[in-house]
Amino acid sequence: MLPLFGQLLHHRWLHIGMGVKRWLLLLMVGITAISIGAVYFLHDLYRIWASSPTGYYLTLQFLPRSVRGVLLGILGLALVFLAIYKLSRSLLAAFIRPGQEDIAEVVYRYRRREHGPKVVAIGGGTGLSILLRGLKAHTSNLTAVVTVADDGGSSGDLRRELGVLPPGDIRNCLGALADDEALITKLFQYRFNQGAGLDGHAFGNLFIVAMAGVTGDFERAVLESSRVLAVQGRILPSTLEQVVLSADLREDTGQLGRVEGESQIPAARLPIERVFLEPYNARAYPGAIQAILEADLICIGPGSLYTSVLPNLLVEDITNALRAARAPRIYICNVATQLGETEGYDLGDHLAALRFHGTAGCFTHVLANDNLTIPTPPDWPISLVPPVYSSETGYNIVTADVIDLVNPWRHDPHKLAQALMTIYEETSC
Repeated sequence: MLPLFGQLLHHRWLHIGMGVKRWLLLLMVGITAISIGAVYFLHDLYRIWASSPTGYYLTLQFLPRSVRGVLLGILGLALVFLAIYKLSRSLLAAFIRPGQEDIAEVVYRYRRREHGPKVVAIGGGTGLSILLRGLKAHTSNLTAVVTVADDGGSSGDLRRELGVLPPGDIRNCLGALADDEALITKLFQYRFNQGAGLDGHAFGNLFIVAMAGVTGDFERAVLESSRVLAVQGRILPSTLEQVVLSADLREDTGQLGRVEGESQIPAARLPIERVFLEPYNARAYPGAIQAILEADLICIGPGSLYTSVLPNLLVEDITNALRAARAPRIYICNVATQLGETEGYDLGDHLAALRFHGTAGCFTHVLANDNLTIPTPPDWPISLVPPVYSSETGYNIVTADVIDLVNPWRHDPHKLAQALMTIYEETSC
C-alpha cells in the first residue's frame, strides 16, 4: 500500500513539462466548485436540523465553529486521499511490476526524452544498435537510417528467396529501440537450429518478412513492427532498391580483384581499394532525406567502415542531404579494427577512406576513443584504433573514453551517447 501511495507523492509529478500539474489544478477547481455548491445546499438544511435535538448532535453544535471546521477539514482530506489511493491502485497496478522504479520517475524520463533533440543515426550492424541503445535514454526523437546491402546469413537467404530487403540490421534496431529492450532483443536474435526451412533463421527476420506479407510492402512492415513493439523512434532504410555492395581488392600479386556481395568482402581478407554500389545511382528513401534535413544532430557510425557505414554514404542523395544539413554531423570511429576491413588502421586511415569515397563536406566532427589502456589478450586478432590523424583533416576531432570495458572491441552505449550529447550541447550554445 505504501509503495503505491508513494507514487502519488513523488516530487517528479510537479516537475515542469510533466503534463500533470494543470490537471491537478483543474481537479482542485472542480472539487472547490462542488464544495461551494454543497455549502449552499447544506446551509438551508443545517438551519432546519440545528433546531432539533438530533440535528444538534449531528451538526456538532456543542463544539466551537473553529473546532468543527478543523474536524471536517481533516475528514475531507482523509476521504480525498483514500479515494485517490483507491483510484490509483486500480489504474497503476497494471503498469507497476514488482521491484519497478517509481511511475513518476518513468513519466518524468519519458517527458524529458519527448522534448529531446531530433537525432538521426546512420549506419548498420551491431554498431548502430549500440548507438541507439545509448541515445534513447536522452531523446525519443530518434531516426535510424539503415543500410540494406546485407546479403549474408539469414538476411541474405530471405533476400534471395523472397526478394525482400535484408531485415537483419533493421531487426537489430527494432530490438535496441523497443520498450522492453532485453526481452525483444533476445527474442529477435533467437535462431532456429532445426526445422525444414527454419534452420539458421533469426526469429526477428521472419517477423519482419511476415509483417511485410501482411501489410503488403517492406516499408509498411517496418512501420507497423515499430508500432507493435512500442519502439522509441523511427527506423528507415537508406534506399528501397535492391542494391549490391561490391569491392575492388588488392590481391597478393598487386592486381585488383573484384568481389560482389557485402558478406564476401571481409571474407576475402584482402586490402580493400574501394567499395561501390550496384546500381550506382540508387535513389535514397525520401523519409531518410527529410529526417536528415530536419535533424538537430546527425551521427554516422559506428560500425564496419566498408560494409555498414559507407553503403549508406554511397547513396548520392544521402551525401547531398548531409552536406545541406545544418545540424552537427559527427562521424563516430570504431574503437577497434576489423578483420578483412580495417586491419592496421588508425583514425587517420578511417578518415582517408571516407574522403576517398566522396564524403567531403559530410561531417563537421569526428569522435574517437582515447582510452587505449584496456588490456587485450596477446593473441587478439584485432587492435584498438589509435586516435592518430593528420592535423589537416578539416574536421573538429573530439576524443573521449567511449570504450566498453567488458567488450573492448565495442563502444559503451552510455559513454558514447553522453559524449555525443556533450558535443551537441556545446555546438547549440
